[in-house]
Amino acid sequence: MKKKVILMTLFCAAMTGSDMAAQKADAAPPAVQPGETSQWRPMLHYAPRQYWMNDPNGPVFYKGVYHLFYQYNPMAAEWGNMSWGHATSTDLLHWQEHKVAMISNAERDVFSGSVVVDRDNTSGLGTVENPAMVALYTSVFKAGTGHEPGVQAQSLAYSRDGGYTWQAYKKDPVLTLAPASKNFRDPSVTWYAPGKYWVMTAVVADAPVIKLYKSDNLIDWTFLSDFGPAGFVRPGMLWEMPSLFALPLDGDTARQKWVMMIGVNPSSIAGGSGTAYFVGSFDGTTFQAENLPPAGSDPSAYNWGDHGADRYAVMLFSGRPTGAPLTIGWMNNWDYATAVPTAPWKGQMTLPMTASLKTVSGRPQLCFAPDAHYTALVAKHPSHSFSALKLDAEQRVLPDAARGDVLDIQLEIQAKGAKKAGVVVRASADGTTGTRIVYDFEHHTLSLDRSRSGKTDFSPHFSPVHIVNMSADQAMSAHIIVDRSSVEVLALDGSVVMTDLIFPPAGADHVIAFAEGGSAEFKQLRITPLSDGIASE
Repeated sequence: MKKKVILMTLFCAAMTGSDMAAQKADAAPPAVQPGETSQWRPMLHYAPRQYWMNDPNGPVFYKGVYHLFYQYNPMAAEWGNMSWGHATSTDLLHWQEHKVAMISNAERDVFSGSVVVDRDNTSGLGTVENPAMVALYTSVFKAGTGHEPGVQAQSLAYSRDGGYTWQAYKKDPVLTLAPASKNFRDPSVTWYAPGKYWVMTAVVADAPVIKLYKSDNLIDWTFLSDFGPAGFVRPGMLWEMPSLFALPLDGDTARQKWVMMIGVNPSSIAGGSGTAYFVGSFDGTTFQAENLPPAGSDPSAYNWGDHGADRYAVMLFSGRPTGAPLTIGWMNNWDYATAVPTAPWKGQMTLPMTASLKTVSGRPQLCFAPDAHYTALVAKHPSHSFSALKLDAEQRVLPDAARGDVLDIQLEIQAKGAKKAGVVVRASADGTTGTRIVYDFEHHTLSLDRSRSGKTDFSPHFSPVHIVNMSADQAMSAHIIVDRSSVEVLALDGSVVMTDLIFPPAGADHVIAFAEGGSAEFKQLRITPLSDGIASE
């Protein structure tokens, strides 16, 4: 989230209600700029028109509109001047960017947080007829504010017009640590129905520990308990962006479990920053993790929300009245986020995905699936099937109908003696460039290899290969979503996700199927090109 605490002062007035209101007008998109890398601008994923973006903040659904707030530098394509950017959508695919919602100023930077719709007006900041949106966010105070520079505490703002303008609350901050901390941040708020109160999770990032609080009104907070350190922890590791939520196990509401999801950085499963989670119980006061591996276990023994390198700070959309929890994360990694070769923007979001809890390989695991809006988009477009394709220790460039820089791929491979098999996406015709999704039938692993995916020399930390252990089957199924600068792979009923950035050259839009060391049958290989799908709708 905010690894480099180098506070760049933006000399503007303190953030008052009128200052926030001045941000209401939509941002005018600038003209295409010299050096713009339009070949890597995503079509399926949200990215701001220009400048720096990292963690999602307070994603919320209200009156048919999805609001996405996010960490944003409104002045440059680098970390700094942390503010809340704002975009809206009705389908999670087409986004309208708005003016900055809450802006950095001479007194503070505005770090991550969450937004809830106060439908019962527990805060008194709206009405039952017109509920207020309430944002709990981290203020990072600067000199001259009565706080030591760099101190982090939780502040509150509210909106009475559906999230377009924001008013700072008179009591500021509403929650601090004693003694004050420079690593107390990332409040995430949810309604705890059995107790009829709000629950906040926030981190002391460098402890690392998650602190739980309760409130009847979103303003006055009482400490409940601590969680952590627990699980896979290494010296120097930060915990960030916690989320606590309940899910029925295998769809059975009588077997409800609680999930604590966190961002970890560094030392995630794929290196740098990543997403981990714990499954357990919550009694309204304390979260207890279940089935933790023995201390010192290999990182793969723990629960990871993604085994790729580029899915961090995953949050849930609040305010959805029904349906599975909907998640979105930052598609990047702190190991190289400042160096990615996109211009004039840096940073994009993952594809929104629903979350469920299923028993996979004998234990409860978070499973992710693309949101129904994306599924409907794919269904509208012609697909091309190459099912029953048989390869004998060879690779085959698929016909031009399968070409595209934005693709949806459904894949099932049956081993017929092959040691490995898979596909290469965003490939050059000669196969020298491309991103390889490989199943190893001997070692039962799934890997994503981006070592020859295109531009990779912008950072020595741009990790080339990511691997995850799978079940010992002689068949592999996967759902692969390809955008102009990313690949997302889902397998094992969505319990395995691999999210990786790629930066392929122009013209690298082929798909290659391959088998190594023997024969393999592609029992399903359905490819749906989507390159013209978003812009034309």
